[in-house]
Amino acid sequence: MELKFDEKGLIPAIVQDHYTKEVLTLAYMNKESLAITIDERRTCFWSRSRSELWRKGDTSGAVQHVVAIYADCDCDALVVEVVKDGPACHTGAESCFFNELYLSEELKQFSYEGLYNLIAGRKTDPKEGSYTTYLFEKGMDKILKKVGEECTEVIIGAAKGDKAETVYEIADLCYHVMVLMVQMGITVEDVTRELEKRHVVDHKVKQERMQ
Repeated sequence: MELKFDEKGLIPAIVQDHYTKEVLTLAYMNKESLAITIDERRTCFWSRSRSELWRKGDTSGAVQHVVAIYADCDCDALVVEVVKDGPACHTGAESCFFNELYLSEELKQFSYEGLYNLIAGRKTDPKEGSYTTYLFEKGMDKILKKVGEECTEVIIGAAKGDKAETVYEIADLCYHVMVLMVQMGITVEDVTRELEKRHVVDHKVKQERMQ
């Protein structure tokens, strides 16, 4: 295909997380940086402010490993799917797009990533009266106790054959497991990668503690 670069020889590149599909950043590429990106399988952009090439992660260590690159219908914009080693934003945020301008309460959809980010926010920015903040303040022992309690509640509900109760308790368990994940610095991506690697759907996997 013949890509359409602008009058400055640039094309916008939307960088997207391969696992979560979250938009991470918007940057620009020229022909040289695009060729480097494809050749090295990591993002390389053209800095409009410094007028030079820059490889994402050279200074921060947050390298973006390229999975796929797509052009739009007019061939004048790119979407780059990546697996990232760290935050995409120079502020330390996972995505550069974190300034909320509008959110429809009626149309917004639940996501595990959204819940995870909300829980993480209660740790970094404690909120008085928040149960999640309370758990972080009490620490690991309290969090582990709650995870154990919710596991038991799931078993009790399932043993009774009560679907509604079991669904309710599984939701509680998922929430408390995410609190544990945030406490330990485990991301949704970490778990997704492990599941992809193990193919647990069709094969029994025996877990052994790593020495």
